Amino acid sequence: MIDIMANLIWIIVVVIGGALISQSVHFIPVGGAPAAMAQATGIGTGTVQLAAGAGLTGLVSAGYMMSVTDNLPLILASAAVGAMIMIAATMIVGSWVYAYGVGCVPASAKVKYDPLTKYRQDLYVSQGTEGHGLPTVCFVSGVIGAALGGIGGALVYYALMEVGMSVVSTNPNLVAVVTIFSIGIFFVNSVIPSYNIGGTIEGFHDPKFKKWPKAVISSLVASLLCAIVAAIAIGQLSGGL
Repeated sequence: MIDIMANLIWIIVVVIGGALISQSVHFIPVGGAPAAMAQATGIGTGTVQLAAGAGLTGLVSAGYMMSVTDNLPLILASAAVGAMIMIAATMIVGSWVYAYGVGCVPASAKVKYDPLTKYRQDLYVSQGTEGHGLPTVCFVSGVIGAALGGIGGALVYYALMEVGMSVVSTNPNLVAVVTIFSIGIFFVNSVIPSYNIGGTIEGFHDPKFKKWPKAVISSLVASLLCAIVAAIAIGQLSGGL
């Protein structure tokens, strides 16, 4: 069995990771079904799929780096870069499809001028749509969100591995169990922000972004419960899972 108080620091790290995951979702430009038809700005799929794709890539990167070193900053950097590459590749390919396949320019309906490039947006928004494609501000916001999600996922994985290593270091099931719980915690914290987003969000310039504190507070509570359950379950490895 495992002593919860002895691993309190790692449970707190899991909670922090969960909060970062929740925050990261608000940065990623989610367009949902409307974006798939080029009727809304963002990537044409759901919140959970995008967040999980970026975060799980970061988690895999972190797991690989942990097989080489136990230096936490390097592990977090690896996770962040892995997640950023994944979401950036998704957004750039999506932009190619919108531009050369659908034939519409990237334009945001939430702002008159792109906050970063200062390019005019409203002139290029097609009638009857809420924007289309991925303007520069959405791309940058998505990369920032991916970095936060990757770091959050890596923190969860690293903390649960430390909890497991404190119990048993030779059980071959340790990595599998920790990975399952890490993915589960990631999905929990990816779903919670969906209630804020309500279908679509363009990034940090979207008015919906201001709702992020509510989601983060909810994620702190949910992550705490998940962390306690995960710590107890991982503690059973000493019994020969």
